[in-house]
Amino acid sequence: MLKHVLDLLDLLDDPAASGDAVVAALRHKAGRRASDVTLTSTTVAGDKGSTDFVTVTVPGSRGKSVGGDAPTLGVIGRLGGLGARPELIGYVSDGDGATAALSLAAKLVEMLDRGDQLPGDVVVGTHVCPNAPTRPHEPVPFMDSPVDMGAMNDNEVLPEMDAIVSIDTTKGNRVINHRGIAISPTVRQGYILPVSPDLVAVYESVCGIAAQVFPLSTQDITPYANGLYHINSILQPATAASVPVVGLALTAETAVAGSATGASHETDIALAARYALEVAKAFGAGHLRFHDEAEFARLVELYGPATHLQTAGR
Repeated sequence: MLKHVLDLLDLLDDPAASGDAVVAALRHKAGRRASDVTLTSTTVAGDKGSTDFVTVTVPGSRGKSVGGDAPTLGVIGRLGGLGARPELIGYVSDGDGATAALSLAAKLVEMLDRGDQLPGDVVVGTHVCPNAPTRPHEPVPFMDSPVDMGAMNDNEVLPEMDAIVSIDTTKGNRVINHRGIAISPTVRQGYILPVSPDLVAVYESVCGIAAQVFPLSTQDITPYANGLYHINSILQPATAASVPVVGLALTAETAVAGSATGASHETDIALAARYALEVAKAFGAGHLRFHDEAEFARLVELYGPATHLQTAGR
């Protein structure tokens, strides 16, 4: 996986980085199976510039895309931008979510070409923007995005996804002080649910240490549009999805600005991508659950829907 991370970082740490360049690189890695992989890049403009949304669908042996019944995992690389040019020179820490997601896509298409096909489809979505704006945030500045959160969710949260792993750099805080990766509790339709034991087991296997879980508040899972404080955008896909969503955070022991350059750790990005790959294997095979469906149904029956928390509020 580290090889793919290094290749993608070399491609993305460039003022001319684009979705088309990423698609071309992934198509090359898919080799003989390139025609079986769906690769798209769509440019979307906003008030602060434009970005390229990249979507990669890797078919599973029993996936929905080939008429099967295996569940589809969505993996979203969440970020404001890969760079803050011209204000700052170079690739910023905030880009790690995109690099991890695209490294996963590169590994999956290479596996497909070699004959290692997962049971279920995997849909990877992120965006490529080398010159995004920044915005104030405590305790350290955040990267902003040229497009709003609604546009991101429209292009990245797709109906074929049966569960979503949202990867995002989550270093600009003092509530998860661990160098590496961390996972969130499962979030679905406005509810913060228990941490999935299956996802904990994958973490312990991949990382070789006790699982690190970062805390969530109710406002962290509400839309950015309400103006409330959010840990970051990692759970924003949950505001647009009806399926379970889990955040996969790239973390640090100190508060690091998303706009900081020279702050990315290639091995941590690879760790996030490896974790997502193992989740994809188990989820598509039906061996991993993001939450207990029966208990979630009972929760809604007892207390009613919490979908109002997926809206901007009154």
